[in-house]
Amino acid sequence: MIKNDLFLRALKGETVDRPPVWMMRQAGRYLPEFMEIRKKYDFFTRCQTPELASEITVQPIRRYGMDAAILFSDILVIPQAMNIEVEMKPNFGPYLPSPIRSKEDLDRVIIPEVGEALGYVMEAITATKEKLNDEIPLIGFAGSPWTLLCYCVEGQGSKSFDKARGFCFTQPELAHQLLQKITDTTIAYLKAKVKAGVNAVQVFDSWGGMLSPKDYQEFSWQYIQQIVNALKDIAPVIVFGKGCWFALKEMAQSGAAAVGVDWTCSPQNARYLTGGNVTLQGNFDPARLLSPPNQIRKMVTQMIHDFGKDKYVANLGHGILPNIPVDHAKAFVDAVKEFKA
Repeated sequence: MIKNDLFLRALKGETVDRPPVWMMRQAGRYLPEFMEIRKKYDFFTRCQTPELASEITVQPIRRYGMDAAILFSDILVIPQAMNIEVEMKPNFGPYLPSPIRSKEDLDRVIIPEVGEALGYVMEAITATKEKLNDEIPLIGFAGSPWTLLCYCVEGQGSKSFDKARGFCFTQPELAHQLLQKITDTTIAYLKAKVKAGVNAVQVFDSWGGMLSPKDYQEFSWQYIQQIVNALKDIAPVIVFGKGCWFALKEMAQSGAAAVGVDWTCSPQNARYLTGGNVTLQGNFDPARLLSPPNQIRKMVTQMIHDFGKDKYVANLGHGILPNIPVDHAKAFVDAVKEFKA
């Protein structure tokens, strides 16, 4: 039994004394202890070495005592497992030297045996669970099929993913074939993570906001819904789409245990759009963690009042930025832990 199950209780919609708190991307780049590891090992070595991944996962827990840990990994391990080469270039980000833009490209994409191709992730889960010792839950995650398609077609990060969107609009049949391959792999991957011991899973649709509401339904949401349907009976699923306020209603009705909200949607609007019946997660602007700690505390307290303490998980509206001072992150976590209704 997990000793601090506040996060899991909030996902079930139970009444709690205060909301649970964790931060997207809490394991990593803003922590000095992570920087030490980063000096010695490249990005995918950190992801693919269970001892390193588990150590990075628990670093923020030791420092701040969040109510949930999220496994250190990357959404791009799935394309790697699907026979798509992915590099992580320093000061550049992800780079895919052979992007998927034709039928010939798509033919080389496989649906892997995830236990073999991504076994190192399952080993990292086992190692992390040992370190956590049932103190708090562990979250596993994956990128949405659409978000992964963006990288697989564009070949790198982008502000607009024009090549990826153009691929969908000019070759929709190929796009849907690629999206389905990614979806099938993601479902198998998340099921394996649950079997390995994660207590909940989150689907990150980081680039969903690039699409119009109509195109979102066609190229993103229907595939996320498949993932939710496949996982919801074995683990709580959190769905998070950045810039996807227009899809909050569908997300709330999907069977997901919780819906993530970014900082561009107010708590009041998020409750209204989701019908008020689903647990919400979010939505502190990550850049606001640059504000003075006393101001952060006040804003966090107000955020909890605006969402309401029940059916709510306190979090950021996207991943923590690398330049956030550690005492500012602490002010965010402490403000939630000290909240009194």
